[in-house]
Amino acid sequence: MPRTASVERKTRETDIRIEIDLDGQGRSSIKTPLPFLTHMLDQIARHGLFDLTIHAEGDVEIDGHHTTEDCGITLGTAVQKALGDKAGIARYGEATLPMDEALAQCALDLSGRPYFVWRVPLPKAKLGTWDVELAPVFFEGFARGVGANLHVRLIEGDNLHHIVEICFKSFAKALMKATRIEPRVAGIPSTKGSL
Repeated sequence: MPRTASVERKTRETDIRIEIDLDGQGRSSIKTPLPFLTHMLDQIARHGLFDLTIHAEGDVEIDGHHTTEDCGITLGTAVQKALGDKAGIARYGEATLPMDEALAQCALDLSGRPYFVWRVPLPKAKLGTWDVELAPVFFEGFARGVGANLHVRLIEGDNLHHIVEICFKSFAKALMKATRIEPRVAGIPSTKGSL
């Protein structure tokens, strides 16, 4: 059964369309008005092995906050929809990855209960036109959209580009692990019987 979804979120601030195939090959077609955000969303597709199409427009003349947040919410909603009843999934995923001097860890639980913890100290700065303080805004939006417990923490790092990018890459790997079908899981992976 295909685990795919198509979701649109349209507000007065943003217009976002996302298509995802959880069992893809890492193909992507991503267009946002924020080049660094586009680059990070591409990391999610490639390193999570998700086929991902994203078309986002937003009020970036104000700043990138609404576009970044709504991309996170919409991606989370698309993953939630593609998972269906979550029968047979691994549910939990974790990845600790290096990128040169930077080392980041991401752990998540597709529990249906959104909770977000960010332990990545970042200065007020920009990468291109994108404010680095928007990284946790994206991840919190995703956690709310999908209904996940999501923790991201920096273990080492100095270069801002490396720090933010390895957070997205470790997130991609953790999400890939959590969404995979685990053949030994019979039904919903919860003693409650639902997620």
